[in-house]
Amino acid sequence: MTGVPSIIQGGMGVAISGWRLARAVASRGHVGVVSGTALDTVLVRRLQLGDAGGEIRRALGQFPDGNVVAELLGRYYVPGGMATSAQPAPLPMYTAKATDRRQSVAVAAGFVEVFLAKEGHAGSVGINFLEKVQPPTPATLYGALLAGVDYVLVGAGIPRDVPGLLDGLLRHDRVCLPLHVTGATPADEYVLTFDPRRVLSLRSWPPLRRPRFLAIVASATLAASLARHGGRVDGFVVEGPTAGGHNAPPRGPLTLSGDGEPVYGPRDAVDLGRMREIGLPFWLAGSCGTPEGLRHAQAEGAAGVQVGTLFALCEESGLDPSLRARVFDAVRRGEVLVFTDPLASPTGFPFKVLRLEGTLSEAEVYASRARRCDLGYLREIYRRPDGRLGYRCPGEPISGYVRKGGRIEATRGRKCICNGLLATPGLGLRRADGPEPAIVTSGNDLRGVARLLAAGKADYTAADVIAYLTGQSHQDGANV
Repeated sequence: MTGVPSIIQGGMGVAISGWRLARAVASRGHVGVVSGTALDTVLVRRLQLGDAGGEIRRALGQFPDGNVVAELLGRYYVPGGMATSAQPAPLPMYTAKATDRRQSVAVAAGFVEVFLAKEGHAGSVGINFLEKVQPPTPATLYGALLAGVDYVLVGAGIPRDVPGLLDGLLRHDRVCLPLHVTGATPADEYVLTFDPRRVLSLRSWPPLRRPRFLAIVASATLAASLARHGGRVDGFVVEGPTAGGHNAPPRGPLTLSGDGEPVYGPRDAVDLGRMREIGLPFWLAGSCGTPEGLRHAQAEGAAGVQVGTLFALCEESGLDPSLRARVFDAVRRGEVLVFTDPLASPTGFPFKVLRLEGTLSEAEVYASRARRCDLGYLREIYRRPDGRLGYRCPGEPISGYVRKGGRIEATRGRKCICNGLLATPGLGLRRADGPEPAIVTSGNDLRGVARLLAAGKADYTAADVIAYLTGQSHQDGANV
């Protein structure tokens, strides 16, 4: 693989790794990455907030299906932005039987985010997906392909089906994604289908360029299996348990520390010797956001590093500025605490939560929030007794979850990650009882943030991060 970059920007949260950040990184010769999580809701929320700079509408103007654009603007665009007291028009929750109209929103969202990230430079842009969030992925990925995405990164699960999805979507074919269904029997076959030729009406179907696919893994065994049996894989991001967001669970029986965090041990260390033997490029992630981390990774045979937290807190990040300022204050005081919460995420994966006043990290805020599930990206798909599919989330009202066959024990400590992550970039719903509280995720290692804020600096940019990691001046990598 030629042109292997040394730095891949992490695909963090919902709209934290947005198009502005990805563009800033890619324009300096590294891989900028947009988060593909909940992009359809991000798109319609931005339209309802008025699209003040006009970027969303400009990108939609390049979308190949004008009927989809007209429908989107007519239904969701609010000139000047909706009133502070108004509730945004919701999208129907995504299911395995999503309508063509619902899927077209996801296609447009993937297109818009990647189009804007790629605008004005010749650098590389990727899109990041959570394998656990299956239903919107084919449509969102297809939109990203229409916009010319250069990399596709998938983690939080085993992304064995992604190369096959790419094969079909690149031909504009109907694709089927096998679904993870709790309680499915060996005789069951549950699949999600997406057919571009049903969802869009185009006079001609453009040739699409294949992006590089990077699987995000936490073990060399999984990497080797994907390389042998997972279709075309172009490389790996090897993510350790100190990385932000969702982490792979520890191997073996779950043991908690005195503080209630999962305990990781020697079995969770990735065998980098085996990674080298696979023969594909790999990047290390998790506490790698320092010059020392980059040098160590390359000394171990890695192409470089994936860096999340440093970029998540930079000026071009989508993080709400008031939250960012509060994180910086905590960093300067040396009072940052990142907790690996084994219960927060409905997926069952450990999830890194940065302790911050007024957010879901506080027990009082969590307890005061009414349980609800109205976005549904992290819902569990389960088999009903009659064989039909059902949807449930341990973060929804407990009575409803139990009525759907869920165990009451599974609801303990579960947080609404979907609404919390949308609130973090300022796109949260405004409820009658107040705004949705944010939830901020971060990797464990914030040394780089402290160094970039040294000498009284109030802020830093993506260019500052790259210069810090590589030791180059800002001008050295510009406009690549």
